[in-house]
Parts: sequence; C-alpha cells; structure tokens
Amino acid sequence: MSKTYTATIGLEVHAELKTKSKMFCGCKNDPHDGEPNTHICPICLAHPGTLPVPNEEAVAMVLLLGGAVGAEIATYSEFDRKNYFYPDIPKAYQISQYAYPFLKGGALRGVALTRVHLEEDTARSQHEQAGVSLVDFNRSGVPLMELVTEPVIHDAKTAVEFARELQLLLRTLNISDAQMERGEMRVEANISVSSTSAFGTKVEVKNLNSFRSVESAIDFEIKRQIAVLESGGVVSQETRGWDEARLVTFTQRSKETAKDYRYFPDPDLPKMDLTTHDYFSTARLAEIMPELPDKKREKYRYIGLTEAQIELLVAQKEVSGFYEAVLASDNKSNNFDVLKLAANYLLSDILALIQQGKSLRIEPTDFLALMEMVSSGGVSSRVAKDLLIELVETGGDPVALAKERGLAQSSDPSALQPLVAEIINENNDAVIQYRQGKLSALQFLVGQGMKKSRGTANPGLLADLIRNALK
Repeated sequence: MSKTYTATIGLEVHAELKTKSKMFCGCKNDPHDGEPNTHICPICLAHPGTLPVPNEEAVAMVLLLGGAVGAEIATYSEFDRKNYFYPDIPKAYQISQYAYPFLKGGALRGVALTRVHLEEDTARSQHEQAGVSLVDFNRSGVPLMELVTEPVIHDAKTAVEFARELQLLLRTLNISDAQMERGEMRVEANISVSSTSAFGTKVEVKNLNSFRSVESAIDFEIKRQIAVLESGGVVSQETRGWDEARLVTFTQRSKETAKDYRYFPDPDLPKMDLTTHDYFSTARLAEIMPELPDKKREKYRYIGLTEAQIELLVAQKEVSGFYEAVLASDNKSNNFDVLKLAANYLLSDILALIQQGKSLRIEPTDFLALMEMVSSGGVSSRVAKDLLIELVETGGDPVALAKERGLAQSSDPSALQPLVAEIINENNDAVIQYRQGKLSALQFLVGQGMKKSRGTANPGLLADLIRNALK
C-alpha cells in the first residue's frame, strides 16, 4: 500500500530592479537595449583596480518592498562576495549578501518570507551556434533583488499564486517590470517530499521563466521524488533544470551549500548604517508607498465589483490608474451603480482600445459624465460605445457632443410611436414570425428601431411599444 506523502516547497525569486544605472557602476541599466557589450565599463567587466559604489536607488527599492510585505528592515547591512566561477561572472565572484540582508521576515499572500537581499546580476551567455558560446555583459551588474520564502508551500498552485502576487506587487511599487519572458523575474523552487513529519531531501529546480513552467516543474518534481521513494530509492540533493519541450526536470549538478560559496564581507564596499540616511528613512518610504493591491481589492469589493473584474483591474496598470482617477473625480462618493458601470466599460471597451495601441485622451471626469448619462438613460449603451471611441482618441465633453448631434436617448412613448409604426410596416415577415411565437423576431424589430434612431431610442421602451402594438 502506498504511503501518503507531503510536499514542501520554498521559492527563491530573482527580480531585476528598474534603476537608471547598474548596481555598482554608472552604466545604463537596460540590458535589452543596444548591441551586446555596449553598456559596459571597467567596473562591470571586473578590470583590476576598479572599485564598486552601491546604487542608493536600488537599496531604497528593496526597502520599499520591505514596507509593503511587513518585513523587518535592517538598520545595519553589508555586501559579501559569493565565490564561484562561470564565464558570465567576470570577477569569479558575485557581490551579494549573506549574513546581513536588507530585509528579514514578512509575508505575502499568506506565505512567510525568510529574507530579501540585493546583489548584482550576471552577464548573459548565448549558445546560438553549436560549440560556440558568447557572453553579453550588458546585463552584468544589473541590480538584482532575491526574495526567499520559508518552506511553507505544499502545492504547485499555491506557489504560482504567490509568484503572480509578487510580480503584481513589484509592478505596483514600480521597482521592476518583472517580465518573466525577458528574464527580469526568475523563479527557483526548492522541493522535497516526505511521508513523515521530517523534511525530505531538498532538490532545487532553477530558472523557471514562466508561471506555467513553475507549476509544471513543481508538479513533475513532486511525482518524480515520490516515484523514487516508492521504488525504494533515495532522492539525491541536487540542482535540476526544467526541459520545457519534454516537460521533465533533469540533473544539472550536485547542490551547492553556503560553505561551497566561501562567503566573506566584500572589502571594497563599506558597511551600511541605514539609520543615518534620510533617503532610507521610514517616513520617506511611507510617503512614496503607493496603494497596494490588497487595499485596492478591498475598495473594489466595497463598490461591488466582481472578483474577476477586481483581479483584471489590479493587474492592468494603465486601466487601474485611470479607474482610480475616475473614483477620485466622483463627488457623489456613493454612486456605486455608475462606478460599476464604469468598470464594465473600462475592462471591455477601453481595455480593447488600449490593447490596439490607442492613447487615452479622454479625461476621467468626462468618462464619468458619460457613464452617468448611460446610467440615467440620457444616452443608450450603443451611443455610449460609439462616443467612447471618439473621446478616447480626441477627448471632449460627452454631454455637449450628445446634445450637438442629437444622440440623447428618447424615452418618450409618444415620440417613439411613429418609429414603431414604421418598423412594423417595413418588416412584415418579422411581424408574422413574432405572432407565430418566434420571440427572436422581436429582437430583430428592436434592432431595426435602434438602427433607424441611430441608437437614441430606449431599447426597453421600444420593445414594450412593439410588443403592445402587435397584440
């Protein structure tokens, strides 16, 4: 009989920070811009005699993250040398942190954090030709944040939810674009399985560059380790890679320990007393802290948006920013019907226009005015959608435009009666079908009326008038 196994997972997430310059030199921090090896200098190429200087902006970004996740922010910190030799490490060591990271503790989406520290990214190795390896040092020295969770995750789905929330938080704080497909955020999973209360042997799966890869690799590795134990084997402590084509993990090397890296304080970099620097003060960090995703979710639930709408809004930065401006311009503050309608239009019509590359020239106050017109019956939904396309592209006052073009919705029965008579006279086949019980014929007749009225007729009233006329 098979045993019951429990998986234990801890994540290590690296994210490139979007500072103007690199971590320890003045080179431009844009590894995707320009030709290879153009954003480089003697410091990031590790020429003898060069001295690194810490990037204060990168430190402040990490501390801002600490405030967002409730971490303990260090008062004292230092950089260490992590020694290993790869072609993409020009110094044969990486400047990182070991004993004194900038952040300890905290939590995100219910997952406890161990630490967050700051280091420099490596260069990028390219293997485009068989037997030939090229190294691009544009990425060498880019500020790299590493976040380590406690081993408290027990399934792949929770791991992916955490990684998604971290990506959203990094973007909300505007400290990293965290685009996994560009290597700006990389996930590594430490996975073990056990049939007892003790932890099993930890296996690290490195450089997972999509959420799908994170979930698939963890699921596969859990099953692989269980199969090894069930067959009487022993799980080896090792580092494994993920083969996206075959959907399997594979052995890369035996797992290094901290001793293997021979950490020691970097003698070229001063110790850091963060309490003496106003740039890192708690007051300043609180001042620049944006509204966090969970706070937005709480506010949107109070308005009455659906969970699907809420998650779309917090994930879509431009749309969310526009919606926040709409909320700020709503003087009634309790007009939730209008605000829910605004979310509907934003996440359908406006989001589609943004995805087509359109710039939003419509003012939030004008957009809110249009939503109030729709809600009150001043214009039909059809008219609003047509006006919205124009307003997004050119801006303008929707109330004035509707009045100028005669687009106000008609809800006067006497004014619509001639239109009803005209529709019935011109669509005899549909009239017969309706009287024979085909209800879809009524929708056809309403559609003809909306077309003739250029969307100004109240569709509900129009349907009632047609229905009464055909009794």
